[in-house]
Amino acid sequence: MHVSKNKLSRRNFLKKSTLGTLAGSVATTGAMASGQRIPVEQFVRSQLDAPDDLVACAVIGFGAWGREISKAIDEIEDTELTAICDNFPLMLRRAQRAHPNARREADYRTILDDESIKSIFIATPTHLHREIAIAALEAGKHVYCEVPLAHTLEDARAIAQAAAARPDQIFQCGLLYRTEPQYRSVFGFVRSGALGRPAMTRSQWHYKDSWRRTSSSSQRANDLNWRLDDNLSLGLIGEVGIQQIDTTIWMLGDLPTSVSGFGTVAFWKDGRDVADTVQSILKFPGGEHMMYDATLVSGFDAMYDLLYGSDSTIILRDNKAWMFKEVDAPQLGWEVYARKDRFYKETGIALLANATKLEALGQDPTADDPNAKAPIWHAIKAFADNYNYGPFEPVVNYQMAYEATVIAIKSNEAIKEGIRIDFLPEWFDING
Repeated sequence: MHVSKNKLSRRNFLKKSTLGTLAGSVATTGAMASGQRIPVEQFVRSQLDAPDDLVACAVIGFGAWGREISKAIDEIEDTELTAICDNFPLMLRRAQRAHPNARREADYRTILDDESIKSIFIATPTHLHREIAIAALEAGKHVYCEVPLAHTLEDARAIAQAAAARPDQIFQCGLLYRTEPQYRSVFGFVRSGALGRPAMTRSQWHYKDSWRRTSSSSQRANDLNWRLDDNLSLGLIGEVGIQQIDTTIWMLGDLPTSVSGFGTVAFWKDGRDVADTVQSILKFPGGEHMMYDATLVSGFDAMYDLLYGSDSTIILRDNKAWMFKEVDAPQLGWEVYARKDRFYKETGIALLANATKLEALGQDPTADDPNAKAPIWHAIKAFADNYNYGPFEPVVNYQMAYEATVIAIKSNEAIKEGIRIDFLPEWFDING
């Protein structure tokens, strides 16, 4: 594989100059849902022998999300999109146009047999993850697997067990916000006590879309519309809500104890049995509740996450964040210097990770930053850094993904039945 001298010299410099910073990051981000700090020595195994070539990557599944992953791989200096796999010829032709230098394969096993490909990105429908993920691990590949891990507890456990059995291979999962800089910045504020006593969280995802895709082939249409198949899909709560539910788990530092759910086909009455509008309430050990709603019927107010506490409320929206203080909350020393923005009758203190830099460039920190990277870019960059400077415990490891998947599966069950489900501790044990 050809590698430019500039990239090699930059990588060698980074290996020497940023290793300490990276190790410090692992000490705080490698913690489990409990939020406990885990010593970096527990994870770092071979920091000084990072390879001097690009991370050779293959993407399996070139649907909408596979295309986003492929685009991000192309944008990251340390990664190379070597191959794209999809079993639908039209997708391979599309891959040829978008990524002409990447090899195209219809059978993922051909990619796993290629020893030059070190890393596999799995972007297939959820119910196909198990076979591919386990085969990739058995082939000695480093694996990035989208979430939810699977659509059943049995399949999710099998994937997690396979990852746990291979600690020298990277297995990172697609819980995006744990690697996104703005969310990581807010996580620091929350853990510093800026909320005061957490009371509740509220998240939503609103997007006008039928989720139905068309094709000239009925078989292909069935394959494309797996999200509308009740036997394969975890619905809105699993395929979308898992990201925001994981954000609350991460911020609160604990797993929920129960979930109640409700769902209906409110608008897209085309014979589907997967709800187009859902609500759920998750209860946490400290008494906090998370309220979540998602709909394919209305795009109004889009997506956001709200964290409510006795001292302040924090909103995360469009990769930006603001904190709204209660009148009786103690003043924080840095508040005096923070940017203030007016929201109707409230004043929000900007918690924008890059606000100072943008203002120095004469840009409005609240406006959309045309140079901002998508969350998937940061996730893949974390994966590539682990390959080059690790392996150490991934920012999003198999246990985190398994726990989030368990919650998604049971939340979907609660929504379908309109009931409350109490989480059993053994469900979160990958060994059952």
